[in-house]
Amino acid sequence: MIKALVDTNVIIDFFLGREPFYRNAKIVFQKISCSKIEGYISASAVTDIFYLLQKAKDYLSARKDLLELIKIIDVLEVNRNTVTSALLFDWKDFEDAVQAQVAIENGLDVIITRNPQDYRNLEILQVLTPSNLAEKY
Repeated sequence: MIKALVDTNVIIDFFLGREPFYRNAKIVFQKISCSKIEGYISASAVTDIFYLLQKAKDYLSARKDLLELIKIIDVLEVNRNTVTSALLFDWKDFEDAVQAQVAIENGLDVIITRNPQDYRNLEILQVLTPSNLAEKY
């Protein structure tokens, strides 16, 4: 079974039903729910996800969605080493660097993101869009 870090944009697409991305994000969550892949997020992504959900919905809905999310997706630690290594990536988007470093530190196989170009310098991990994931797995 593959171990996948699910990027924030895929999670937000799913919970907010954002078209035209919702259908593929739903497939990712179905594969996680059916144990075809193991899903992970970084601890730092949790606050971003909550903020975006609360902004689009409300506090109670955001809390409910996050509680549902962490039932099927594991949350991975972000520590000093993670941040230091991510800073040394020298990427323009620090959040993406942190996500990549969390995936590397935890021996994950793939990052699932709607924006694979954000991880183009990452050679150690496979980077797939939700539709690529649906085709491959």
